[in-house]
Amino acid sequence: MISCTDFIPAYSELFKYLDSRGGKAAVMAFWEYLSDNFLGNLKELVVANGIKGCWLYWSHTLNEEAADFSMELDEEAGMFRIDMYHCPSMGRLIETKHIEAYPDYCHHCDVLYRRVLEPLGYSCEVDLAHCKEARCSLVVLRK
Repeated sequence: MISCTDFIPAYSELFKYLDSRGGKAAVMAFWEYLSDNFLGNLKELVVANGIKGCWLYWSHTLNEEAADFSMELDEEAGMFRIDMYHCPSMGRLIETKHIEAYPDYCHHCDVLYRRVLEPLGYSCEVDLAHCKEARCSLVVLRK
């Protein structure tokens, strides 16, 4: 079976194609479509479990992707945090020398997850300052 990370270069190329056809707005529309139609499991977990739903969602997905990360959950404070030490997606793009990554590739995480979590009463902050090194962080706070 092909792993999810094997599709990463294709996603990056799709983002570049959409951008070439309709600009950043086309890419954003695609990311919003993905969030609205394919992240129902994150939404369901957060609705059912509160901030712990973030832990449940990402502990599954990040382990499935073989990411190098740590997570922190403080249910009482309403805080969840991921520190990504090596993102398998951006790591794969960095390693793939014959493809140049879509310049805003990492921004899709911010769009996808913010769009799910903010309507549920959470803030979502993604730090992409080191994304070109395959590192980032995400903090979710109960408002």
